[in-house]
Amino acid sequence: MSCSCCSVKPFAQPSYSIQPPVPPPITSYEPLGPLTPPATIPVWQDRTIASSKLRLLEYSAFVEVQRDPETYNKHLFVHIGQTNPSYNDPLLEAVDIRQIYDKFPEKKGGLKELFEKGPQNAFFLVKFWADLNSNIQDGPGAFYGVSSQYTSSENVTITCSTKVCSFGKQVVEKVETEYARLENGRFVYRIHRSPMCEYMINF
Repeated sequence: MSCSCCSVKPFAQPSYSIQPPVPPPITSYEPLGPLTPPATIPVWQDRTIASSKLRLLEYSAFVEVQRDPETYNKHLFVHIGQTNPSYNDPLLEAVDIRQIYDKFPEKKGGLKELFEKGPQNAFFLVKFWADLNSNIQDGPGAFYGVSSQYTSSENVTITCSTKVCSFGKQVVEKVETEYARLENGRFVYRIHRSPMCEYMINF
């Protein structure tokens, strides 16, 4: 291949090597204190289920039976609590969303469409084990519910859409709207004792 407009030549190397001076040996040192990240990065960022605007504090799915007017017997199927993260906690693992597109329905608001609308830092794949070994008897007094709590630095209205998918098809969806309450300088959102859908109860 030839080029008449330019000439490219390799960088000329000297025929000898230059040795850097040897530093003096270290006779004593002062250990570094704990490294602290810049103050602009919150401790929970990239370590908890959170975007720049909204953070999940707690999520639980449970069944409970009232034994008497003041006593409940409760079993937690799932509990995700994210209190007091530290800079020593590992960062969350990143997953390429293209690996899971096929697990969620594509009709009317599929995962791909939602991800493309963004914000893309607000999508999390949460994999967990559910404890289905409950000694609570299923019956007319049993309440199956879900509770969740979120926090934000902004006063916004959130819509929590829970979709149950089975074999790549959406079987049920529940949509709840929650408004902020100002607590200790932060906006807090609580969805408390939301009834679980019949599909999940029978699952």
